[in-house]
Amino acid sequence: MTTKLISQPDKKLWMAAIKPPMYSVAIMPIWVGTMVAYANTKNLNSIIFSTFIGAAILILAWENISNDVFDSETGIDENKHHSLVNLTGNKLLVFWLGNLCLGLGLLGILAISWWQQDITVIGLISLCCVLGYIYQGPPFRLGYKGLGEILCFFAFGPLACSAAYYSQTQTWSISNLVASIIVGVATSLILFCSHFHQVKDDLAAGKLSPIVRLGTARGSQVLTWSATSIYLITSIFVIWGYFPIWTLLSWVSLPFAIKLCRHVQENHHQPDKVSNCKFIAVAVHFWCCLLFGLGFAI
Repeated sequence: MTTKLISQPDKKLWMAAIKPPMYSVAIMPIWVGTMVAYANTKNLNSIIFSTFIGAAILILAWENISNDVFDSETGIDENKHHSLVNLTGNKLLVFWLGNLCLGLGLLGILAISWWQQDITVIGLISLCCVLGYIYQGPPFRLGYKGLGEILCFFAFGPLACSAAYYSQTQTWSISNLVASIIVGVATSLILFCSHFHQVKDDLAAGKLSPIVRLGTARGSQVLTWSATSIYLITSIFVIWGYFPIWTLLSWVSLPFAIKLCRHVQENHHQPDKVSNCKFIAVAVHFWCCLLFGLGFAI
């Protein structure tokens, strides 16, 4: 009985540290970019697609793990019980585990570039990794200056989607670039939502997150406008002919977006109640991007 009582909280902490649902963030840019390529060419290289998915998951694992390491150096994670550094008590081990994930992920991207005899994809993904590092890594720590959402938009939007599209076609596409805006905004919403419940910790560590700068009330308004923009942009570009009409399937995710915005508007000032909003944002991101990409496939 004692073992059960101890191991259950530990299991929950480890699951929170590993963040399994968050890995859809790595998958969706590759999914959307590849489906746009398929819509344009009617060809799909499944080996490149699956290799890219695996590599993207590993690279995101590096970013999540290294962020725990970098945050442990500033003290911002002092009250974060599910930090990998706090759970293991071994910052060096966690640091090298993250680097191992990065190395393996980049090997997958190198394989794609080797198959294509073209360095474009590895160049784009390397740039994504640079943005991921300067987000939290010293001496830059641009996330502490409130620039995390901008970096997130470009890394998971235009850069990742373009890399995925290029990996299939070795060409560029305006429709894919526009589609990457949807993915970038949806991904940035997750990071934006992660700040609502930790204003005190951010202030104590000198982190000027968007919510610290805006305040939680105004932040909830910005969230509503940003979430709404995803569906408006999709509709506009369907009308203009850049997206097939089937991409309006992404509107099926609208109930999740409404739930997210209402939840944050009602609880933005209550950290304990609003702390789960990033998981609702993950659901918005997953279903919106999945159905958006499916619209191109159809």
